[in-house]
Amino acid sequence: MQQKADHQVPVLVVGGSLVGLSLSLFLGRLGVRHMLVERHSGTSIHPRGRGNNVRTMELFRVAGVEPDIKTAASLLADNHGILQTPTLAGDAGEWLFKEIDPGGGLARFSPTAWCLCSQNDLEPVLLKGARALGGDLRYFHELESFAQDPEGVTAYVRDRDSDRLYTVRADYLVAADGPRSPVRGRLGIGQSGPGDLFANVSVTFRSKLLADVVGDRRFICCYLTDPGADGALLPVDNRENWVFHAPWHPEHGETLEEFTEERLRRHIRHAVGVPDLDVEITGKASWRAAERVAERYAADRVFLAGDSAHEMSPTGAFGSNTGIQDAHNLAWKLAAVLGGWAGPGLLGTYDTERRPVALATSARASARSVEHSHPGFAPAPGVGAGKRGGILNVVLGYRYPEGAVLGADPERPVVPDGVHLTGEPGTRAPHLWLRRAGERLSTIDLYERSPVLLCDAGSAAGTAWHTAARRIAGTDGVPLEAYRVGAGAEAELTCEQDGDDWAAAHGTTADGAVLVRPDGFVAWRAPGAVPDPEAELREVLGALLHTR
Repeated sequence: MQQKADHQVPVLVVGGSLVGLSLSLFLGRLGVRHMLVERHSGTSIHPRGRGNNVRTMELFRVAGVEPDIKTAASLLADNHGILQTPTLAGDAGEWLFKEIDPGGGLARFSPTAWCLCSQNDLEPVLLKGARALGGDLRYFHELESFAQDPEGVTAYVRDRDSDRLYTVRADYLVAADGPRSPVRGRLGIGQSGPGDLFANVSVTFRSKLLADVVGDRRFICCYLTDPGADGALLPVDNRENWVFHAPWHPEHGETLEEFTEERLRRHIRHAVGVPDLDVEITGKASWRAAERVAERYAADRVFLAGDSAHEMSPTGAFGSNTGIQDAHNLAWKLAAVLGGWAGPGLLGTYDTERRPVALATSARASARSVEHSHPGFAPAPGVGAGKRGGILNVVLGYRYPEGAVLGADPERPVVPDGVHLTGEPGTRAPHLWLRRAGERLSTIDLYERSPVLLCDAGSAAGTAWHTAARRIAGTDGVPLEAYRVGAGAEAELTCEQDGDDWAAAHGTTADGAVLVRPDGFVAWRAPGAVPDPEAELREVLGALLHTR
């Protein structure tokens, strides 16, 4: 007989950085009780991981924290593009890209946009949001060990302040404990990929004169390419606080101890091109860029998310975004299984869906570092040799060829050449502006807590789909929402633009229907009417949710 644990929760999250905090927020939104333990005493104090892509911002929008994130990010709201130049003295150099969204074309695809918010500013917003939803978040608490059995996981956690050891019994454990993940190590899960790519020493510093040197060049990042002192400069407030990434070469025997404050001051002055620049070093941290993906994302009741599952080159900010999207994918599946409206088999689709995305995205991140000649990166043959081009197809257009989807083409690539959000199963559902009882919202705003069926308000087949969905929701225990889209008294939703056709946008007809998952991905679609829509829907849901 198992001894009673000190605490019992459905989910234990290990790691309280961006991914762990995002998972806590998403679980809280879905009403899943959980505990989070983080060995550090608080959120990040170093301004890093600042690029939050449009897909991540969609998730934060639906989770209700987008306004607070934009407030936290206000100092860098006008910074765009990446500049590459020998030094900042003079006007030499070129923009690798000057605008994140030139021409405003992104508005066709999404209700939100990219947001530049450094990790030290973003994490407190997520922490506040997660705690407001009832999350039990414990900093300066460290997982020491854990053991699984068929019914759950028993974890042994140490309160580092009191040195007290206590036990936590959870149905599931999620490891968001970083690239050197102790949990992944204890599970014996290996990694694939090229491994370490390059290393940097990241320096925070204060300089009152640097803003005058930068002038009106409001970059996200500036690659300084002088061979004697290359590196990357990033603004923190565009006034006097800055970050500099200096190349570090441990593969040549170079040690961290060699990066003294005096050396770093000389390096920054040389790189910027101003020999007498005022430089006050305020912090220093080393980091290594790598391309690795775990060989599997789960072992029974333990799951990997974020850097514990994958490491990526920082160029393009793919790593943290992929991790946050891991957390979102896993959160709704845990909620469904714990809520009893999905079978445990649904959790197996987490690996099936997210691991191929990480493999494709990590390769693209390395390719981006090669394209940008990232300081300190001398790629080995074959590394970063992937497909070049834009990144919107990577961040918004990726797809799940297999998993909790029906009707997807398993032969199609995970990352397509372009952005084709046309309602195909396995892709993120299209964005359209709608009206609901006078309120303006995006289709993206409909998807969070339950599967959603969209059907047409103007056809008899649409009414039949709607009736079937309502009946299933009332009798089968699946929290299925159904909306009729169109004009007239029967419509719960109307398209804001007169010319918009919701059915055409989703690749179906007025007699068809589209089923969208809680994470906003299309699970299945019917091209037209069927003889028995209730039986059809019940069969589809059973297959998707692993209840049959």
